[in-house]
Amino acid sequence: MEANKHNAHARPPDNLRILFKQWQKCSIDDLALKGDILDTAALDGHESVREVSVRSDLSPEIEAAFQRFTLSDSTSSSSISLRLFEVKSLPGLYIYPSLFPPGVQVELLDKLLHRDLSNPDHKTNLHLHYDLSDLTSSFFETDPWTVLRPKDITVHKPITMQQVLDKKLRWVTLGGQYDWTAKIYPNEIPPQFPGDVADLLHAAFPDVDPQAAILNVYSPGDTLSLHRDVSEECDRGLISVSIGCDALFLVANADGTEVATIRLQSGDAILMSGQSRYAWHAVPKVLAATCPDSLKDWPVRSHDPAYSHWKGWLSEKRINLNVRQMRTQPYEYELNTA
Repeated sequence: MEANKHNAHARPPDNLRILFKQWQKCSIDDLALKGDILDTAALDGHESVREVSVRSDLSPEIEAAFQRFTLSDSTSSSSISLRLFEVKSLPGLYIYPSLFPPGVQVELLDKLLHRDLSNPDHKTNLHLHYDLSDLTSSFFETDPWTVLRPKDITVHKPITMQQVLDKKLRWVTLGGQYDWTAKIYPNEIPPQFPGDVADLLHAAFPDVDPQAAILNVYSPGDTLSLHRDVSEECDRGLISVSIGCDALFLVANADGTEVATIRLQSGDAILMSGQSRYAWHAVPKVLAATCPDSLKDWPVRSHDPAYSHWKGWLSEKRINLNVRQMRTQPYEYELNTA
């Protein structure tokens, strides 16, 4: 399997595809009875994980990064969870429960979905079929009934911004723009990765230079099929950050003999590194009605009535930021604090 680990077209082992379907069909009530799920809220003493010591200098670095990111000095070390667990059967698979506090999550949502989504350099699953060139401000500031015309009316129907944000928007690529058809990164210089997001992530994951990311937007019922991220030219770890509703994250080694199913919650992070860098992984289920109360009303903030039409949008969404380093040579990014 080692010689095949960079094959982007490889087929996942049959047992993983069967398990994926089982989790997909499992009800939330049934999940509570399953003893083989690693719940990030209850990892203490779990036989499948070991707690890892965190570098003593990392906490102040992360605290400072949180303050830079939120433009605030209110983040205290007591609000930072730097507990780290490694899945024993999958060396290099690390779980960071509640790494990002609610204030940082809200700021991430604001930057990624108000600012970066509307940046025309960042392609979405809709760009190929619809002209989004006029949408240069936040999608949430656009009239919900604005109609987006398809490039080919014989193939696709017009859709409204309401439909886009309710269900049609599935992913956005930041920085390096992945070619989903050829399964490669283009050779040209990539768009600038958001500097403030890169700064935040690099503080928590200093061995990774954020160069490309896929921002996934899930609703209950949505899934992400089994795959491996193998198109990058270096083997630096993959970072995954969860915001919003809980989700099941299925991950396994190359031949599917070692498997973990993790229930990820808002603020959790995953690092796939070392032997688990090229692990199979998938999202077979997003759990409805599990968004934390502190985030349910986003994009509306308590002190600001803007975006009132979209109040509660996040309550039935899961946002996943999946970040990777494309190439060994880092490139410079500008720290944008606007």
